[in-house]
Amino acid sequence: MHGFACRPPPDEKENVNKACEFIQLLAILAATITYQAGLDPPGGLWLENGEGHTVGDSILLTTHPIRYKAFFYSNSVAFVASLVIIVMLQNKKLVRLHILEAAMILDLFSLMGAYAAGSSRDTSTSIYIVAMAGAVLIYVVIHIIFFTLDPRGMHKDVLDKCREVLLLLAILAASITYQAGLTPPGGFWEIDDEKHGHHAGFSILQDKYHRRYKAFFYCNAASFMASVALIILLVNPTLYKPAIECYALFVCMVGGMFGLMAAYAAGSSLHLKASIVVLVLVALVPVFGFAAYLVGSNHRDNNKQPAGEGGATQGDNVADDAAKDQIQPAQQVADGAAKDNDKAKYLMLLGILAASVTYLTGLKPPGGLWRDDNDGHSAGSPILYDMDRRRYMVFFYSNSTSFMASIIVIVLLLCQILRRKRRPPHWSLHTAMVLDMLALLVAYAAGSARKWGTSRNVILLLIPIVVFLWLLFCYKNRRRNTASQKGG
Repeated sequence: MHGFACRPPPDEKENVNKACEFIQLLAILAATITYQAGLDPPGGLWLENGEGHTVGDSILLTTHPIRYKAFFYSNSVAFVASLVIIVMLQNKKLVRLHILEAAMILDLFSLMGAYAAGSSRDTSTSIYIVAMAGAVLIYVVIHIIFFTLDPRGMHKDVLDKCREVLLLLAILAASITYQAGLTPPGGFWEIDDEKHGHHAGFSILQDKYHRRYKAFFYCNAASFMASVALIILLVNPTLYKPAIECYALFVCMVGGMFGLMAAYAAGSSLHLKASIVVLVLVALVPVFGFAAYLVGSNHRDNNKQPAGEGGATQGDNVADDAAKDQIQPAQQVADGAAKDNDKAKYLMLLGILAASVTYLTGLKPPGGLWRDDNDGHSAGSPILYDMDRRRYMVFFYSNSTSFMASIIVIVLLLCQILRRKRRPPHWSLHTAMVLDMLALLVAYAAGSARKWGTSRNVILLLIPIVVFLWLLFCYKNRRRNTASQKGG
């Protein structure tokens, strides 16, 4: 009896398991990005011996030693804390006492400090970056205070689903913007050049395209800080429940997504024409989402038979609907909701995967970047653009299409969560996802090879794989039908 009394209630056990999943996900995120940033620090590495440094040393350590130490120790604290959290997650008591959640908050603040120190070279800019996260937190609190909340609140299952989706999106944005902010597109100058005013460890894009760099830098920083602030809020149940119910976190997430798209448009290409095309794709994201929502709403409205049509009254229709609802088993409704939930998670993970890889690849294209201005090329510009312009354009536009299609999938799924009674049609999600995967395939084929024959062969690999899966499906289906016939 004593052992039974000490056993935690089922609800508490479920909450502890969910908390463990969230904390583990966040710890893995922080460990991954801080490990990579620690081995490849911002500013790059010296390529030759010089005064006060040796080859392989961090350039930032020589040029800005205090800033480098602030970045290094903040990044190291986040990395070590993540490893400790991952190991200590086996102790459920630490989760119940919210000790690991406090460690996770320390981890996230260390990430913010490392980003502020490593992504810029002056103190005022670092202060502005940290202030962005503070502005997000203040906005959410003000939104919660002044927005009229529904006294009934959201159902617990809906609230948990919203929290899970928002956390996945925040992790996506935080992981890719952290890496992009510390190692911006165009790379860094590797040597001092007093003749042209270049300094080692500074961004090439900042010196050659200052306005474009500013647009990328602040949009990327805003997306990162908004994501980290959202994660901090989502860890605390007292804050995230009212913030989700009044849609404050959704507003912040949409702002972070637009910051991500604007940063991609500014940093993925140095040519105005290509940036305009990307901005057009950015503008199509809300247009596509709104159009899909309207089509889904009209489709559902048309399916409702008007009163008096076909000799039936509105009361008869209501009575028929009520009878059908009573006849339909509750288990079928639950199974359908679970199936839709699993499909939404599947599509969300695919969208996050494609968005993460295409964002970073668009900022650092295949073939590398020029490091100097010699022989008619410009430092920071893609080598592939000068060597094979048509191939680069195929890669760039395919990669950009895949990135924007991923954002469209994410936006449609957010609309599905916000408007559960009027969801976007399934065909819009599947169309965007198919376009996403096809564009990703073309971008891979164009960027991974340097001969058109090889790129064609990469795309043609799709045919035997699809044929194999179709034959395997036919074989399995025939065996199942044969077994069912024998059993009958």
